Amino acid sequence: MTVQIAHLHATLCLALAFLHIALAFGAPWSSWAPGLHVTQASQGDAWDGQGRPLSPGGRLAAALTVPVLLYLALAIIAAAGFPGLGWPRWTGWVAVAVQGALAALSLAARRRVERRLWGPCHAVLTAMALTVMTA
Repeated sequence: MTVQIAHLHATLCLALAFLHIALAFGAPWSSWAPGLHVTQASQGDAWDGQGRPLSPGGRLAAALTVPVLLYLALAIIAAAGFPGLGWPRWTGWVAVAVQGALAALSLAARRRVERRLWGPCHAVLTAMALTVMTA
């Protein structure tokens, strides 16, 4: 069961990585962007119907998030015993800590979309990572 949870965690991290890649390349989803990638024009709580791409700084932040998400996925898969990944076990604990920090920051955010969508998403990812690490 641990391997399946690790694979699901990796799949969700990969999906978030693809979202960040799309945001980095100018997808007009700034109102839904997780984290601090928000432009001044899209800080409202609701989708305003006018899709806007992220600012250049937001695009850079989205692009820099991709390797972090890939690290999280690979660290948890390695901790689950995936063959070919001989990463030390402590990398999985770092991934749990990073996921937990992302969950806490998202749940404490001022934007509604951050609290209601990304907070629970990161909390579930944290729970999955913790399940793999404590198994």
